[in-house]
Amino acid sequence: MTETLLQIASRYSATHADEKGLASTPFAGISIIRETAPSALQFAISKPLVALVLQGAKRVATGPTSFDFGAGDSLVIASDVPTVSQITRATAVAPYLALVVELDPTVIESLVVEMGSVPFIPSRPLRVEPTEQEVADAALRLLRLIDRPSSLPILQRQLVRELHYWLLAGRHGGAIRALGIADSHAQRIGRAVAIIRAFYAKPLRIDQLAKAAGMSQSAFHLHFRSVTSLTPLQFQKQLRLIEARRAMLADGAQIATAAHRVGYESVTQFTREYCRLFGMPPGRDMRETKRRIESAA
Repeated sequence: MTETLLQIASRYSATHADEKGLASTPFAGISIIRETAPSALQFAISKPLVALVLQGAKRVATGPTSFDFGAGDSLVIASDVPTVSQITRATAVAPYLALVVELDPTVIESLVVEMGSVPFIPSRPLRVEPTEQEVADAALRLLRLIDRPSSLPILQRQLVRELHYWLLAGRHGGAIRALGIADSHAQRIGRAVAIIRAFYAKPLRIDQLAKAAGMSQSAFHLHFRSVTSLTPLQFQKQLRLIEARRAMLADGAQIATAAHRVGYESVTQFTREYCRLFGMPPGRDMRETKRRIESAA
């Protein structure tokens, strides 16, 4: 891993990271994560992404599969699967730092066409590999543009495209290639996932989702679970609970307010399902999480 990439990411995130440790960059879909202490368990259904770890260490799991990785490694999440993660090594002197790149299906599709008939090898949706030098070099040149704002309109698009190319051409290529294969199951299910993400608080209409994916309802259920590891209803439920937790932690929303905001009519049902996912009722979770945040400050 290029030391200069670490230095640029560290300097930028130190002044731009918000209270959640997220530093947005001028490039759409690209951010830097900075944490100065080990974290509690974090639940998410991430969009397909690649995270280049520059410093510190983290553990990520989906279902029974888990990975421990650190500086010099890259994590790829190639589909919208639920993950449980935890930063395991981070200090104020040497914070956890990771460059996160959301994978752009449009860019990937264009590259797949130009790269020709490279065999598609199905792969796990979550995997960890050492970061390749070409990927690190492209990321470094991209971040250097931050200090040259006049160059952004001219160079950022081609450098983002180059970064995607090296990801496709390298160790992670087999895992992310399906995102760029026109009319693949991954692309079709991705259209339905985008609808669920946009309208997660609304009642789920399987017929509309199947239509958006261009599938029968039975085929849609089969392929949705194959791509995401969840049924559509489970996917929506986890999105609702994760968003409700975020609203309570970040916005200070009351339990009932958060439950109703994400589409629950019954607070009792919300509390029961929250406890099932996060391991404790929402009130206790908020108290313990806030206590951990205060003790780490």
